[in-house]
Amino acid sequence: MIKRLTTWRTKSIEQLLAARESGQHRMPRTLGALDLTALGVGAIIGTGIFVLTGVAAASYAGPGVVASFVLAAIASGLAALIYAEMASTIPVAGSAYTFSYVSLGEVLAWLVGWNLILEYLVASGAVAIGWSSYFADLLRTAGIFLPEQLIASPFAGGIFNLPAALIVLLITGLIVTGTQHSATANKFVVAAKISAILLFIVLGVRHVDPINWTPFLPYGVKGIFHGAAIVFFAYIGFDAVSTAAEEVKNPNRDLTIGIITSLTIATVLYLLVSIILTGMVPYYELNTASPVAYALLRVGLPWATALISIGALAGLTSVLLVMLYGQSRIFFAMARDGLLPPIFDWIHPRLQTPLWDSVIIGVLVAIIAGLVPIGIVVELTNIGTLTAFTAIAVGLLILRRTHPDLERPFRVPGVPWVPYLSIAASVYLALNLPPLTWVRFAVWIAIGLVVYWFYGRRHSRLSENDSVSSPLAGMVPGPALKKGPRK
Repeated sequence: MIKRLTTWRTKSIEQLLAARESGQHRMPRTLGALDLTALGVGAIIGTGIFVLTGVAAASYAGPGVVASFVLAAIASGLAALIYAEMASTIPVAGSAYTFSYVSLGEVLAWLVGWNLILEYLVASGAVAIGWSSYFADLLRTAGIFLPEQLIASPFAGGIFNLPAALIVLLITGLIVTGTQHSATANKFVVAAKISAILLFIVLGVRHVDPINWTPFLPYGVKGIFHGAAIVFFAYIGFDAVSTAAEEVKNPNRDLTIGIITSLTIATVLYLLVSIILTGMVPYYELNTASPVAYALLRVGLPWATALISIGALAGLTSVLLVMLYGQSRIFFAMARDGLLPPIFDWIHPRLQTPLWDSVIIGVLVAIIAGLVPIGIVVELTNIGTLTAFTAIAVGLLILRRTHPDLERPFRVPGVPWVPYLSIAASVYLALNLPPLTWVRFAVWIAIGLVVYWFYGRRHSRLSENDSVSSPLAGMVPGPALKKGPRK
């Protein structure tokens, strides 16, 4: 009976903080609020603004895609508030995985971490493939044509997508050299892509024709919700800020600033770009992988297209950098808990980064980007993230009851209603994803449970004498509420 219960045991916050401060597993604190905001903007603004705005408008919502972005922003904003409280209260690497370990128990934390692996691994591969496509297009404008066999996967008639794999390996090398180097490079790249987006806004607003906004809802009101479920992918990334918690100089303040500020900046830019884009070009013409560049060509601004393509490359590069960075920190946290092999939590003594963790992830993503088509699995990124958002909202409610006196530098207002709304929004968006996505997600969960049963459960560093409790322990009113999980 005890063997079964230990899979539900929670890890105490004291244990997490002690593990963070241990010399063997400690990373230097080098990041400030500006670094974190740049990381968040770098992760959020990329594929969504340069690709999904057109696809969602053409196939799901028409000009009403603006409303889709608003709905997705509300769902993400609710989750961002919860992330801000959890990250500032528990400034430890691992993001939603770590938060779930403290509140929901080991097996549910493993599944959240397993879903985050899906999110970051697949999303990184997808972004790398998009980067390769923009890179090839940019070279074509200069009269350079790469062999088709080297820019497409075997499933698309090629041999290997070489540019996609190379950019992954290049960024992996940058991440390995040190967190501050990565953060500095990311700030320059983010500045480049923000400049490109602002250029589009300034040029595009002069070519808006209001007739293109009619009809505003060609697919009906349902189209807005289906569109929101798709463009939600555009907001994935702000949670990457919380993966850097252990490397922040002042986590109690800066994590909250980084999460909320980056999401706010991204939301404003998404709304401006989507409304201008659908005003420049009829929505049904935007079903292209490069809608922003297409719109500029359509209104006779070819010179701006090259600049926007460079900005798109910068945007996708920053997304890839933060995704690979975030994935390595999640692997690091899971390995430190014993749920993944110890090679993933080894810190290089000179570089002060999880070396093999980053290298292994980089190689895996390079293989995915070079060989696998992205159409089948992109939606899995959304469902994995929505699951994580739901889990930390439940976790926050539990921690508010089991640890009412815990120091919380940032507190979510309106508890329990804000977490309830976050759960409802995440579940609703997930239900609007295609049914086949749920089937693939179930398969991924089944694989995760097998891995946990045969490896994680046996190697977990929580001993048999650690706290053993149901994830709902402490939710029952009574004297135990202020004492945390039962010993």
